[in-house]
Amino acid sequence: MNKLFVIEHLEPKLWKWCFIEYKHISEVVGRNNLIFTNIKNEKDAEKLESFGKVIKNSVKELNLKNVCVLDPESEETLTNEKTKNLEYFVFGGILGDYPPKKRTKEELTKFLKNASVFNIGKKQMATDNAVHVVNEIIKGKNLQDLSFKYKIEIPIKQGESVEMPYNYVLVDEKPLMSKELLEHIKKGKSF
Repeated sequence: MNKLFVIEHLEPKLWKWCFIEYKHISEVVGRNNLIFTNIKNEKDAEKLESFGKVIKNSVKELNLKNVCVLDPESEETLTNEKTKNLEYFVFGGILGDYPPKKRTKEELTKFLKNASVFNIGKKQMATDNAVHVVNEIIKGKNLQDLSFKYKIEIPIKQGESVEMPYNYVLVDEKPLMSKELLEHIKKGKSF
């Protein structure tokens, strides 16, 4: 069974940070394994087409089978065994708030009644990190096999930095973040 990653875009527009993160997700799992849903704006759809399949409708309207929603509020943790009968892994494309507002639960979980709902830890992750973690679990790793760093600080200029209050998976002992997003943040660009 092919495994597909669905990013339900839940922001009012396709912010620059969002576009960069979605592009990075495409690099992580491959264009053919990625679906962007809830993309209402035609120009946004055109921007994303080279990174995955783009669907105007919300995932809530698609009647997909064998669906898993990744929600930090779930009591059950995703394991490799639990991925076997699942085809679609749904992630909220959300800039997380600190403290978290539980938007995945409010905007996805409660609407996708037939979906399995799992967490990949209780701490909020950037969407590209969440996708990477699920991809690793699908390939056979367990959550406890992966290392994380909670809250990273990005220096901007002398005496100024930005704290990212999310859980980052460590890849080659470094927090997973696209170079493009790192540069965007260092330039002092807003989210």
